[in-house]
Amino acid sequence: MPLMKLPAFAAELSGLLAARGTERVDTAVIQPAEPFLDMAGEDLRRRIFMTESETGASLCLRPEFTIPVCLRHIETATGTPRRYSYLGEVFRQRRDGPNEFYQAGIEDLGDAATDAADSRAIGDALDILAALLPGRTITTILGDQAVFEAVVGALGLPSGWQKRLIHAFGNMAQLETWLTRLAEPQPVTGLTDEVRGLLEAGDEAALIGWIDRTMAATGYSTNASRSPEDIARRLKQKLALAETRLDPGKIAVLRRFLSLSVPLSEAPAALDGFAAGAGLDLGPALQAFRERVSALTRLGVDAAAITYRAAFGRPLDYYTGLVFEMTGPNGAVLAGGGRFDRLLTLLGAERAIPAVGFALWLDRIETARATGGEA
Repeated sequence: MPLMKLPAFAAELSGLLAARGTERVDTAVIQPAEPFLDMAGEDLRRRIFMTESETGASLCLRPEFTIPVCLRHIETATGTPRRYSYLGEVFRQRRDGPNEFYQAGIEDLGDAATDAADSRAIGDALDILAALLPGRTITTILGDQAVFEAVVGALGLPSGWQKRLIHAFGNMAQLETWLTRLAEPQPVTGLTDEVRGLLEAGDEAALIGWIDRTMAATGYSTNASRSPEDIARRLKQKLALAETRLDPGKIAVLRRFLSLSVPLSEAPAALDGFAAGAGLDLGPALQAFRERVSALTRLGVDAAAITYRAAFGRPLDYYTGLVFEMTGPNGAVLAGGGRFDRLLTLLGAERAIPAVGFALWLDRIETARATGGEA
């Protein structure tokens, strides 16, 4: 039973979702918290309403639909390809607006033709917004995490630094922090002279022994994730990352990539020019990008009206490729989505399932309808 009033256009929206060959699904309002805490990203984790079961299991009010829909798909052992739609309440602590609001969207699971599925997600989101907000100007911005990962990988950074940069994708403040650190490494603080000496000498056995004795003396219990061997490995990695200095030329290449912002119709050529000028092979990621633009054009979407911004990402950790957002005239995000090919296996699926989807923010759409989109 709804806890708040459905938007007046909910029936129209339900029809628009059904017309796209989707199966409407409902998921429980109370969800296991662990998948969201592990996979949704720091921004969403801060906003989750947490609770506990009578057995002490961590639960939360549903903060989004992608993870619950994927869990339901796995639990029901449904085959793919499958297109799901949803419309219901989500609960998040928000800086402005109510903490309880409606979202709707589509999750497209198992379509191996990822270029077609990506373009369909963008096209569906644009068409639905056009139907709900006729005559309004909708601005679309697109990014691609896979292209960013290809650039970082081609620069030959240590895997630890690659993970840091990829995790920060879409957060320019954090990326700037890491780029500054790569240009001017900072010493690791908080290490005793003895530990620093063992690390610098590369005497792993002695380091593990020192950690083991210290843990025993302080009564620190060990477990599988915090064994002396694991702590030693993390200390070595931390020191290695702190001492890594990236060539200024490579930092300039990264900054040049992150500054790219062009109409999507021009983006394949801009990326080709960037890669050639930097001497980088972006391989399959660039080819997939090019195929997606072609698929969008075949679908009738005006790629020249979409902005590709190389630094654009969305604050959810499970995205792996395409990311996009659509905003109204007042700058409020009305729709957002992307590709999340690794999420279902992380949630327990027995095989990899390609996936893409988007969500619509119904309270913001309702405001745009009521104000003519100008408020």
